[in-house]
Amino acid sequence: MTDSPAHPAPLADPHLVYDPLAGDGPKDVVILGSTGSVGTQAIDLVLRNPDRFRVTALSANGGRVSLLAEQARRLRVRTVAVAREDAVAALREALAAEYGAGEPLPEILAGPQAATEVAASDCHTVLNGITGSIGLAPTLAALEAGRTLALANKESLIVGGPLVKALAKPGQIIPVDSEHAALFQALAAGTRADVRKLVVTASGGPFRGRTKQELTKVTVEDALAHPTWAMGPVITINSATLVNKGLEVIEAHLLYDIPFDRIEVVVHPQSYVHSMVEFTDGSTIAQATPPDMRGPIAIGLGWPERVPEAAPAFDWSKASTWEFFPLDNEAFPSVNLARHVGMLAGTAPAVFNAANEECVEAFRSGALPFNGIMETVTRVVEEHGTPVTGTSLTVSDVLEAETWARTRARELTATTASAEARA
Repeated sequence: MTDSPAHPAPLADPHLVYDPLAGDGPKDVVILGSTGSVGTQAIDLVLRNPDRFRVTALSANGGRVSLLAEQARRLRVRTVAVAREDAVAALREALAAEYGAGEPLPEILAGPQAATEVAASDCHTVLNGITGSIGLAPTLAALEAGRTLALANKESLIVGGPLVKALAKPGQIIPVDSEHAALFQALAAGTRADVRKLVVTASGGPFRGRTKQELTKVTVEDALAHPTWAMGPVITINSATLVNKGLEVIEAHLLYDIPFDRIEVVVHPQSYVHSMVEFTDGSTIAQATPPDMRGPIAIGLGWPERVPEAAPAFDWSKASTWEFFPLDNEAFPSVNLARHVGMLAGTAPAVFNAANEECVEAFRSGALPFNGIMETVTRVVEEHGTPVTGTSLTVSDVLEAETWARTRARELTATTASAEARA
């Protein structure tokens, strides 16, 4: 696949394979965020395919040390990393309980840089399954070390887009989000010059069909009741506000170098079609499977090969109905706001993402109503003003913008909570 000067090379390209360490035997894999939803499903896939994959290191926050120790023992990893230094003693105790007497325990790394350190360790592929923008440093470390990056941590690409693009080699990033894994596969059906638009599907979350007014009184429990996907609480609430879909629009733009006005979002409640590519001849190629993240994970770890029986397939002998609806931008303004910050670029996406993370936590704690999430994020974005852009953007710029956005979001949240208390 070739690119003309008018079409700079995309970050993710199914026609290109970055494989500097190609060889016989299983691929050595590092899993970041191993105790989370993506990490646990990746480990299930690895354990079912020991001839294809071998995990050398795991990283996690440190809140589930018993699970982390069990994973380390089952996979026989060399290194275990935890972000929380106060979890080391409990982790060492859990590892000792898992391993037999006299068995050597894995190396333990701890602290905020632990995941970044294992991301740069000797391996073929790094699966970044960390949630949130804290995944940026490990993403950059994996790319700089020359590893293939199976990217489930969309936030690192969104907040550090220019930094990631400056480091990534053609074919080095394989997307693991279900929507972007779908686009990745569908794009293999043609050349970039053939692409008319990308169509990103959204389940609509638990509040599909509700008006903005009807969303004023929804609870945290309501927002966590996703109809089709089982995910962590932050991603699930992001799906309820459709912020997750807004982030995915920015991610699609960065991964595939398609302009924002050619990236469309449609609501598909069944979550069977994970995304589509419309080509210039009128053909639309859709990628479809039952909702299960093990399929996208298998693409991320195995590409250009497919992993047999990675995830369930459809039973085409049974009747089913697949529906598609336009997005209600009034009730869910997050996608249009994401397009706006994506076009601003620079530090603007980092501000959007950081403010949202703070507002989601405020909603979960009862300090902010559901509609207040996007109202507060919008105000933070507006107050941010002109973002730092272009080649001058640095990691420090991103971190500074995030810190400001988090502080301002907390201030606005406190003001909202105070006003509601007086009402």
